[in-house]
Amino acid sequence: MELLIKDILQRAGLLAAGDEFACRSFGGDGSDRLFFRCRAGRRSLIVILPSPTLNQAEAEARASFFIGRHLYDRGVAVPRPYAYDEESAGVIFEDIGTVLLYDEVSRPAVRSTAIKKYYSQALAALAVFQIRGGQDFNPDFCWDTKRYDHGLMLERECHYFSREFCRGYLTVSPPAGLEDDFSRLVKRVGRVSADYLLHRDFQSRNLMIHNDGVKIIDFQGSRLGPLAYDPASLLNDPYVNLAHSWRRELLSVYLRELTKYTAVSELEFMESYYHIALLRNLQVLGAYSFLSRVKGKIFFKRFIAPAFSDLLALLRGELKGVYPHLQRFVTGCPSPEELQALSGG
Repeated sequence: MELLIKDILQRAGLLAAGDEFACRSFGGDGSDRLFFRCRAGRRSLIVILPSPTLNQAEAEARASFFIGRHLYDRGVAVPRPYAYDEESAGVIFEDIGTVLLYDEVSRPAVRSTAIKKYYSQALAALAVFQIRGGQDFNPDFCWDTKRYDHGLMLERECHYFSREFCRGYLTVSPPAGLEDDFSRLVKRVGRVSADYLLHRDFQSRNLMIHNDGVKIIDFQGSRLGPLAYDPASLLNDPYVNLAHSWRRELLSVYLRELTKYTAVSELEFMESYYHIALLRNLQVLGAYSFLSRVKGKIFFKRFIAPAFSDLLALLRGELKGVYPHLQRFVTGCPSPEELQALSGG
């Protein structure tokens, strides 16, 4: 593998004869891609090779580079993309270190002021990502779908929840009426403007602290979508499980940042926000269940309970009575405490 990476760096003009060279692999959370941190002369670089199991691995790699280059050129806080290697479908990025936002805010001694500072920076970076990053964005860069649409919402979020969390993780059959709620939810969110750039996994493990600022990674799944999805992903992130009062405060920070780049109706935004947060919550529970149960990535199992707790809170709070079949089903499921015990936490 080292010889392959050395060849990739040489073809990209990033490693000359006689330059110091070393590399080591590191993990990538839920991704099956292969990650390497490399020393090439005076540079420290990240080389990402495509998943050997994904049929569209090359398309994903190309998206990572071309979306990254577009974002970098638009002034979005992302690592500098150096090169895409056609022969191997390898991608080379600037090395921005090892400190995830999740790592920083999970430290026992971290102060609340530091947490709010980094979250405010993340939301400011998100506003730039969504608005400036969306300008002149070419949807042909996208490897998966070009837009967050009805089909994606239904199959990859609602049905993902039913299949992986309900049937797979809980081993129970969801009630038939759930489809009616899903249809109502998808139609409701489908009326929201989806012309902004969407990261679709904007959470604390896809944000890094570099030079005391926040940078965005893992943007290869970007596509056009609604404004509310990414802030909902970050503020309701089960990895960190922010206090609800903080979520409301930080959402106000995000809306203020957004107005620097575009006119936005706070009323219209909030009318869709909790419905979109519900879709994200369903996706997260499906993903954590699939990754832990099917892929054997046990790390994700302990975050199922906090994600489920958020789902309960939404359906008993802001969305109470709006999706009655889902609310009844979720209320009858094991409690968050029982799910935590089931996860071994």
